[in-house]
Amino acid sequence: MAEIKSTMDLVMERAARIGKASSEDLQREEAQKKGMQATAEYLDGTVASLLESLEKVKKEMRQDTRKGMIESLFRNIFLPRNEIQQERAEKAANGLLELAGGAGDVATICRELQQIMTGFMQHRDELRGQLEEQVRMQYEHILAQQGGMGAGSMKIDPTMQPKFQEEWTRIESELISRYTEALEQHKANLTQRLRL
Repeated sequence: MAEIKSTMDLVMERAARIGKASSEDLQREEAQKKGMQATAEYLDGTVASLLESLEKVKKEMRQDTRKGMIESLFRNIFLPRNEIQQERAEKAANGLLELAGGAGDVATICRELQQIMTGFMQHRDELRGQLEEQVRMQYEHILAQQGGMGAGSMKIDPTMQPKFQEEWTRIESELISRYTEALEQHKANLTQRLRL
C-alpha cells in the first residue's frame, strides 16, 4: 500500500531539493513560473500577446520562460463542458501557435485541436438532447398507459430521472474517452514540434 505523504513532508522534500539546487536551477524554475504567470494573464485577457510578454524577459531566461508558457498552455487545452471553457481552450491553442511563430505544421495541429474541442461540444450536446427526448417519450408513454393524467398535461424533466442520469454518465464517459485519446495524440505531436 502506498504511503500518503503529509503536506509537511512534501514541503520538507521541496525545501531539501531547493537546498541542493544550484542558483542556475533556481533561475530556470523562476523563469518557468514567470512564463506560467504570463500565460495566466494572457488567458484571462489582461495581456494581449505572449510574444510581447516574452520580449520583456531577459534573453538568457527566455527559453525557460517560453517552456513555462507552453506547459501552462498545454494544461489549458482540454475537452470543454461549456462555452467559457471552450473559449479558454481555443485561446490556449492560439497561444501555442503564436509561440511557434505561425509554423505551418503547428498551425495545422492547432486547427485540428480546435476542431476536436468543437466537435466534442457539438457531439456531446447532440447526444444529450437525443437522450433527453428518448427518456421524455418513455415516461410520457408510461404515464399514458397508466391512464392517469394525460401525457400533455404533465411537464416531465427527463434530466431528473435516474434512468437518464445513469445512461448519460455512461454515454458521456465513452465520449470523453474517445475524444481525449484524439486530443492527447495531437498534444503529443505539438510537444514534438515545439521541442519540449
